[in-house]
Amino acid sequence: MTAAPTLGTGVSLQAPEGALAALGRPGGGSNCPLCAAEGGTVLWRGEQLRVIHVDEPGFPAFYRVVWNAHVAEFSDLAEGQRQHCMQAVALVEQALREHAQPDKVNLASLGNVVPHLHWHVIARHAWDSHWPAPLWAAPQRAREPEREAELAARLPALHEALRERLAAWGGAPAQSF
Repeated sequence: MTAAPTLGTGVSLQAPEGALAALGRPGGGSNCPLCAAEGGTVLWRGEQLRVIHVDEPGFPAFYRVVWNAHVAEFSDLAEGQRQHCMQAVALVEQALREHAQPDKVNLASLGNVVPHLHWHVIARHAWDSHWPAPLWAAPQRAREPEREAELAARLPALHEALRERLAAWGGAPAQSF
């Protein structure tokens, strides 16, 4: 049995008790892990959303586009906000395709465990331990640490490209960590 994915900071994706009650409250309260913490290493923050790198073992090129305000569903956003959000997702996907050269980029917005609007943007490779299954499924094979390390070595250039593209697109970049 594999451990549940985390928010990249050791915070479990298990919804905290009372998280659903936080819906509808501005900021979601401290019960929402994406309101209480960044959810990973912030690469860029704009007024409406942030882009984070997630430290998920076995998946070095795992990112999230997180809506800053606490909303549960994509349809809770106004049309312009939905367009803004998907433009950010597309910018992250394009950078992943260029720098990580994946076999596929997975996009997902689930929210079953953490009901705060966020998009997973994950570079997937045919060699990863879960391919072709979702990373939340059971592993299909052993991890390949050498390949993971090769991909991880490309992340600084990817992060720089993401920061530049997102800054040019709009908003102020986050401080580097």
